[in-house]
Amino acid sequence: MQVTFLGTSSGVPTRSRNVSSVALRLPQRSELWLFDCGEGTQHQFLRSTLRISQLRRVFITHMHGDHIFGLPGLLASLGLSGNSSGVDLYGPEPLERYLKDIFRNSSSRVSYPLHVHRVKDASENNKLIFEDEDFQVLCTPLIHRVPAYAYRIDQKPKPGRFDIELAQKLGIPPGPCYASLKRGEQITLDDGRIFDGKKFCGPDQPGNSVVYCTDTIFSKAAIALAKGADLLIHESTYSHEDAEMAFQRQHSTSTMAAQVAKEACVHQLALTHLSPRYIKGNRVTPDDLLAEAQEIFPNTLIAKDFLSIEVKSNNKSLHSV
Repeated sequence: MQVTFLGTSSGVPTRSRNVSSVALRLPQRSELWLFDCGEGTQHQFLRSTLRISQLRRVFITHMHGDHIFGLPGLLASLGLSGNSSGVDLYGPEPLERYLKDIFRNSSSRVSYPLHVHRVKDASENNKLIFEDEDFQVLCTPLIHRVPAYAYRIDQKPKPGRFDIELAQKLGIPPGPCYASLKRGEQITLDDGRIFDGKKFCGPDQPGNSVVYCTDTIFSKAAIALAKGADLLIHESTYSHEDAEMAFQRQHSTSTMAAQVAKEACVHQLALTHLSPRYIKGNRVTPDDLLAEAQEIFPNTLIAKDFLSIEVKSNNKSLHSV
């Protein structure tokens, strides 16, 4: 899986950071998932190597403008391109009404199937909000001024390496028989011999996992959702010295995000949703937030717009691009 940050500022855009949006490119598919869609997100697509035409699912954390103002325009542009097979949206209760009102009042028309899924009930009952043969998605409520949700994307385990040498040695004909054995199934040859596919495959290869967590004050639910994840993307709106402001506005500091990562035993933490007050030249900068987090959780990076992170499946490592 490849994660690309399209917006990493909180509240308002800056010269170097747009407001919240993160894209997830799925392996072996021409398919993109989007997490939040702040104003200007479709312009960020144009400045990246990503293609809006591949957009298949959008997950909205909450209804604040810096996370949703770009969604109607992006969906309308996707309709004008005429090459979408459909989009599924996941988010808070008001999301569907919000989009219907905007499309109606702007006389906009979406020419492709658009389905909105409310996540409230599933999040409160620990139920999947999406699942197919390769992926599953969970979400959990966060602690913010409006209903907000974190999302976890898990890639399902893949079958282990198929021992083709053993199959050839036993005289098993290639083709459909090999495919069945790779899936761990039992086969019966024309000569009556029976083989169990599980004996021809190595241990399952674990899939990868990404957690997107914003906006929230420090949350035990976020820790539970992120347990063992390969990558935790967590908001870091404020520095530790501004913790009182963070509590008042129900946002996280760099140290809160790091504490979540540490308690959840994730592999890597990416800080995003930085307040515009922290820019180079000011007394406190993003480098200071990074240093604060690394004191608690060393494997931390500061996200920036257009940073891509490749989640490797062979050794569970992450590489920034």
